[in-house]
Amino acid sequence: MQEADVFVTSPFLPPFDELAPLLRDVWSNKFLTNNGPYHEEFESILCDYLGVPYVSLFNNCTTALLAAVKTLNLTGEVITTPYSFVATSHALLWNGIRPVFVDIEESTLGIDPICAEAAITNKTSGILPVHCYGIPCNVDLLDEISNAYRLPIVYDAAHAFGVSCHCGSLLMHGELSVLSFHATKVFNTFEGGAIVCKDLKTKESIDRFKNFGFTDEVSVKSVGINGKMNEFSAALGIIQIRHIQKVIAMREAVDFRYREQLKNLPGVTLVNTRLPVNPNFAYFPILIDEDYPLTRDELYLKLKTNRIYARRYFFPLISQHPMYRDLPSSTRDNLPVATRIAESILCLPIHPELSESDQSRVIEIIIEPLLR
Repeated sequence: MQEADVFVTSPFLPPFDELAPLLRDVWSNKFLTNNGPYHEEFESILCDYLGVPYVSLFNNCTTALLAAVKTLNLTGEVITTPYSFVATSHALLWNGIRPVFVDIEESTLGIDPICAEAAITNKTSGILPVHCYGIPCNVDLLDEISNAYRLPIVYDAAHAFGVSCHCGSLLMHGELSVLSFHATKVFNTFEGGAIVCKDLKTKESIDRFKNFGFTDEVSVKSVGINGKMNEFSAALGIIQIRHIQKVIAMREAVDFRYREQLKNLPGVTLVNTRLPVNPNFAYFPILIDEDYPLTRDELYLKLKTNRIYARRYFFPLISQHPMYRDLPSSTRDNLPVATRIAESILCLPIHPELSESDQSRVIEIIIEPLLR
């Protein structure tokens, strides 16, 4: 019998019989979008669960990033990370802003605050860090830099749903935090996203932007886009939140088995060894170095040959793509840590329904070359 494919992630789908009554309501009341009752309920539920004052729902995280950058009126140059998904810096380009890439910390894989401060010029209007894999950035130092230079921070928190740090919700750092509810994430609405903000005036501005700039039925007072979440996605989110603690516990069990089996292997480094206060176990990244018998890419292909689809996530760096590679900040010399991490990273399969037998296959294939 052929063994099943094992993917790096798989969306958690709640029992359909829980979702069906909400879908019937959507169907019967014919309120499919435009801030319907489930949209409003979902925003309220998220505020309570995440411990934040205001949430604005979006159709996806990329649109939410565009809106966040626009809301803060960022211009000129924004300091950001090359070690992320391209949507992070694309949100800057779409707003006519030049990304300035700085290196990352090895311990967090987030922006190195020392490098960020050194990159500030009179053209800098803000900072866009990423909580990579749900690991908190060095938020205290970044907050100090933000306050000292009066530079707003937008956190790309696509991976950081529900994560806490030493002072409470990680999403309360910076002016805005942007979440992803894509199907590959810990918490999903198939497609979706959100912006977390701290005051009602900012939320109202964000909500106008995602609805073409309308302030009422007939008044458009600013330029906007269509970034609204639909009622189906909101209804799914309401159901998903009921299962999120179970989902995270299941992911934690997968994380634990990897840690126990892969610790102390020559040439294999576990990246997220220092977990935050309230982790969500979004990813399981490892680094492959010269002490391992295979290169990172050889191990990646070996897993793939065995129908296990790990990801070199993030490779290549954003700064190496054609629209960014000619920027002065994109040189390898400017980004030594990010370059090394990108060339050795491998994210292993982790999701709630990953069976122990499939996980054992992954582990055995990683260990096997060390036994020769």
